Amino acid sequence: MAARSRSLFLPLALIAVGAYFLLARLGWLPSLHQWVQHWWPLGLIALGLLLLLRRLS
Repeated sequence: MAARSRSLFLPLALIAVGAYFLLARLGWLPSLHQWVQHWWPLGLIALGLLLLLRRLS
């Protein structure tokens, strides 16, 4: 069952990100451009830590 839930994560994440960007482009949500431009290295660090923790466990 874990493999099935893992396989749904990426498609659902892509749908959520796409929906957010569409709504932001339409002006219904604030844009994350400034936040992403400033904090993207934190995302890389978090991804690296996640991969490291998966490998260690």
